[in-house]
Amino acid sequence: MSVSSATRRGDGHTAAAAVLFLCLFAGQAGAIALAPVLAEVARDLEVSTAEVGQLRTVASLAAAVTALVLGRLAAGVALGRQLLGGALMLAIGALASAAAPGIALLAVAQVPVGSGIAVLTTAGTLAAAEWVPAERRAATLSWALIGQPAAWIVGMPLLGFVGERSWRYAWLVLPLTAALLAGAALVGRGRTPRASTTPPRMGAALAVPGIRRWLAAELLANTAWAGTLVYAGALFVESYEASPALAGGVLAGGAVAYVTGNLAFRPFAEHEPRRLLSGLSIGLAVATALFGIVRPSLGASAALFSFAAFCAGGRTLLASAYGLSAPQEVRAAAVALRAAAMQFSYFTGSFTAGAALAVGGYGAFGATIGALFLAAALVLGRAATGDERSRTAPARLRLAHISIWR
Repeated sequence: MSVSSATRRGDGHTAAAAVLFLCLFAGQAGAIALAPVLAEVARDLEVSTAEVGQLRTVASLAAAVTALVLGRLAAGVALGRQLLGGALMLAIGALASAAAPGIALLAVAQVPVGSGIAVLTTAGTLAAAEWVPAERRAATLSWALIGQPAAWIVGMPLLGFVGERSWRYAWLVLPLTAALLAGAALVGRGRTPRASTTPPRMGAALAVPGIRRWLAAELLANTAWAGTLVYAGALFVESYEASPALAGGVLAGGAVAYVTGNLAFRPFAEHEPRRLLSGLSIGLAVATALFGIVRPSLGASAALFSFAAFCAGGRTLLASAYGLSAPQEVRAAAVALRAAAMQFSYFTGSFTAGAALAVGGYGAFGATIGALFLAAALVLGRAATGDERSRTAPARLRLAHISIWR
């Protein structure tokens, strides 16, 4: 009896992790759908590449707004139903994007894409805490978060391949298919417990000094990492005359390193992670600064990028675990605020890194990215006051029981 019960419980944990993996995979698939086919979209719709690039900004802003209002609008709705709605929005956005006759309607289609990404990311992270017992949360969260780099590893070559025929196929092959797979997996979870009927308390979450500092560090770190990802491929191409295929292979290798970092730091998610988060941020500051400033060879730059990705994978897991360790009454608000900050960082990261690159080349790019990561480390590393220790004590106690980037 006990053996079979344990087996069922284990199966339940595995099923939850698989469903959440698909949800975050689908969300990331929507986020990267345009990346390899920007030039093709521009040629087909007879607009500039820069104009097409702004479509990602539209999706990011839609995602940020959705993350902020999601909890209030979805209070009392089971997380499984929220995720199913997110998958449906992404599927609608992917279909509309594939069918868009011009840039204006393609921009409109990015609104449901961005909203679907926000729902899948926010509710998917919360579900890792709500769907499994406390002792299984770290493992479930870790496997769920691997869905994001997995979408990069699988999606980039696939999008590039089908995009050679038409950029419209890219929307159908990856985001639409991923959304449908996630939706099919979620149909069987319709009986999951209902979410709290009390809307998330954004103000209460921000009143906790530890949460404020964590959110500030997340905005800085994710701005830096978004900027790194936007221009890393161009650095390999322009610094070493690497082919797009070779640059894509190096970036995929970085995604593998990201997954490795996630798995390597999983055991530490059960403990108070602030010092580790600070240490990983410092490691990222050094690696990304050197990545831009010192470029002796393709192999050296690839190694620096992979090391940075390894640190980013561990940092994302620990940061997500920290958010899920917040007191129950502010947890949903903290996760929603972080999701909004992450989506907004796509805009701030692209702008900041692009401005630095325009002003001082890749040296200034690396110095700027490194400074942002260093600032994130300093924000987290400040000694907590006695008042903060007392106010964040429940969160730290929960961390002992809980046992997360982009």
